[in-house]
Amino acid sequence: MSTFTLPGSSPECPVHLTNDLTKEQLLSFPAFKTWSQTLQHSLKQQESKNHTFHEAPYKLRSINIQSVDFFGGERIGFIKFKAEVSNDDGEKFPGSVFLRGGSVAMLLTLQPDDVEEGSEKDKYVILTVQPRIPAGSLCFPELPAGMLDDAGTFSGGAAKEIEEETGLKIGEDELIDLTKLTFGSEDQTSDGEKLQKAMYPSAGGCDEFVPIFLHQQRIPRKQLKDWQGKLTGLRDHGEKITLKVVRLEELFREGGRDSKALAAWSMYEGLRREGKL
Repeated sequence: MSTFTLPGSSPECPVHLTNDLTKEQLLSFPAFKTWSQTLQHSLKQQESKNHTFHEAPYKLRSINIQSVDFFGGERIGFIKFKAEVSNDDGEKFPGSVFLRGGSVAMLLTLQPDDVEEGSEKDKYVILTVQPRIPAGSLCFPELPAGMLDDAGTFSGGAAKEIEEETGLKIGEDELIDLTKLTFGSEDQTSDGEKLQKAMYPSAGGCDEFVPIFLHQQRIPRKQLKDWQGKLTGLRDHGEKITLKVVRLEELFREGGRDSKALAAWSMYEGLRREGKL
C-alpha cells in the first residue's frame, strides 16, 4: 500500500491507497476530482466570520481508500473510502464515502395530441422497470437514468431503451434542465458552497448527484394506448429493462420508491406553479 499527499491540501492530507489503485488513477477519476474540489471549497468558506464553524474550523486530515471496483479492465467504477474531517478540538464529521460520480435522469411526459396544448390533462410518464440488486429488487420502477461518462454526457441505456421500444429519439436540444431552473444559474449556494445543480439521493454516504431533465412530447392517443399495453408486458419476454407508462398525477405513488422520480415530480409541480414551465 502506498501513500501520497493530496495536491493543494492544507494542512497536508495523506491519501492511503489500496494495492490495486495508483495515484494517477485516483487523481484522474472525475468523481474524485469533483468531490475533493467541492469539499476543499466548502472548507474554505469557514474563513468567513459568519460561518457556523469559524471559531473551530474543520479540516480534511486524511483519506483512506478501502476498495475499488473497476469497469471493463482499468476504468474505475466505484471507490469506497474513509475521509477524516475534524477540527482542532477533536470533533469529527462522519466520513465514510461511496464514490460513484454523477448520473442523469429524465422525466419523459407524453400527452395525446387531441388535448388542448398547454393543458395538464391526460399527461403520462415513462418509467423503466429493471433489477436493482442493492435494493433487493428484480423489478424496480424508476425514472429513466444513467451514469455520466468522463465527458459529462448521458451514457446510460435508458434513452436507447426508450428509442428501441417506442421509436422516440430524444436529442439534447429537446431537454429542459429542471434542476437548473430550480436552483438558478448562480455557481454558488446561499452559503457560498459550490454544489452541483442536481439532487443528491443519499448525501449521508454517497457523492452521487443527479441533474434531472424534462422532455415533453405529444403523440396520437391510439399510439399512447398501444404503448400502455405493450410496454408493461415486455418483461414476460425476458427483457432486463422494460418500460411502464403511468399517469403523471400517479407518479408520486408509482415511482415513489425512486428518489429521482419524487424529485422530478416536485420540481415539475413547483416550476409549473411559478410559471416557468
